[in-house]
Amino acid sequence: MRDVVRAYIEKYQLLTESLPVLVGVSGGADSIALLTLLVESGYSCIAAHCNFHLRGDESMRDEQFTREYARQLNVPFLKVDFDTRQYAAERHLSIEMAARELRYNWFEEQRLATGAQAIAVAHHRDDSVETLLMNLVRGTGIRGMSGIRPRNGFVVRPLLVVSRADILEWLAKRNLMYVTDSTNESDAYTRNFIRLRVLPLLEELNPSVKTAIARTSEHLAATEAVYLHVVEEARRHVVEPGDRFSIAALMRYPSPDAILYELLKTYNFTRLVAEAVYLSLTKEPGKVFYSSTHRLIKDRDYLLLSPLVKEKVKEYTLTGCEQNWFGPVELSFEKVVIKEDFHIRKDKNIAYFDYDKLTFPLTLRTWKEGDWFIPFGMKGRKKLSDYFSDRKFSRLDKEQTWLLCSGDAVIWVVGERPDNRFCLDKMTKSVLVVHFFPTKSESK
Repeated sequence: MRDVVRAYIEKYQLLTESLPVLVGVSGGADSIALLTLLVESGYSCIAAHCNFHLRGDESMRDEQFTREYARQLNVPFLKVDFDTRQYAAERHLSIEMAARELRYNWFEEQRLATGAQAIAVAHHRDDSVETLLMNLVRGTGIRGMSGIRPRNGFVVRPLLVVSRADILEWLAKRNLMYVTDSTNESDAYTRNFIRLRVLPLLEELNPSVKTAIARTSEHLAATEAVYLHVVEEARRHVVEPGDRFSIAALMRYPSPDAILYELLKTYNFTRLVAEAVYLSLTKEPGKVFYSSTHRLIKDRDYLLLSPLVKEKVKEYTLTGCEQNWFGPVELSFEKVVIKEDFHIRKDKNIAYFDYDKLTFPLTLRTWKEGDWFIPFGMKGRKKLSDYFSDRKFSRLDKEQTWLLCSGDAVIWVVGERPDNRFCLDKMTKSVLVVHFFPTKSESK
């Protein structure tokens, strides 16, 4: 097995003999085999053990066993203690994800501290098969179907070429001891469920199913390489200077929807948004799409991409005495004393406020997180973000909405709805009438 692993390391250029290797060692069969194989192959190793304190005495047993085995091999030993449950609770993670995050963060810290060339972990072929099946169940693209990679950054996996059975047989022949994690026998975790219940059923259909799936994974990895090559070629032809996506160039490729998703994914667009963008290509221009970081506008011949810039809140001071005010929007103000012939027009572009309830000067500004008002006719406050959601405002709609304010209070979502606190009542003597004159685009 040592020769097979050594050949795999050389094939994928995972390690050299010139620098040390940080080896993740739990004490289980796989990691004991990995550490032993690397030491016997002439690599300078550092054993790194994580105690997650999840299994009581078992966790301490594993630490002591690993420490002693590293001493026998004359290998430096590093260990760390984690309060995994607390970490998971604080970050709202599963225990599995918390342990993984803690483990790899610490491994990277130790790699940098020791000058190690890589972090070697003991994933084997069966692990890759289980990963493929997990991704298949969850729904995945071609990347998820290629299983575990031999290298991911500084993390290398020299044992992917051998199976769990190969490892156990090799350990038995060498009379090498290892510890067993009791949680591996539970099907409470997704991976264990697949290992203990799904794969045995598949083996009834094909006793060599693990080998078959591993072979399929290798084929898909090769297919992925071709796929990514085509995506990068498309990027050169489709994406023009100024982040303009040529629709004509895109449509010359097979599966342009898949190509578009891969191109947009770089800018944090989700698959659902990418699908909506693709459907818009044959429709009228002007549709706007958003990711967490970018805005995409569908033009006639191009998709126009631009980064989202978080603008400062724009604010203007108004006395309320202006007959006409011309700024980013056009407003007019009129103070009216209530008489018998006074009447209110039902027009969303006209707002009526009790003059004596206002604090001057007024301000006109764009909205910010935390803004709220009491919509006319209601008693309870409502966040502007919720109001926008109810009205199905796009991000662009929100950016183009202005708020008329008295002090810190929003008195009018301009062109939408006034605040109930400043409405007219039986005691009102004077009224401030504010007219909003929308542009053609705003009045649509």
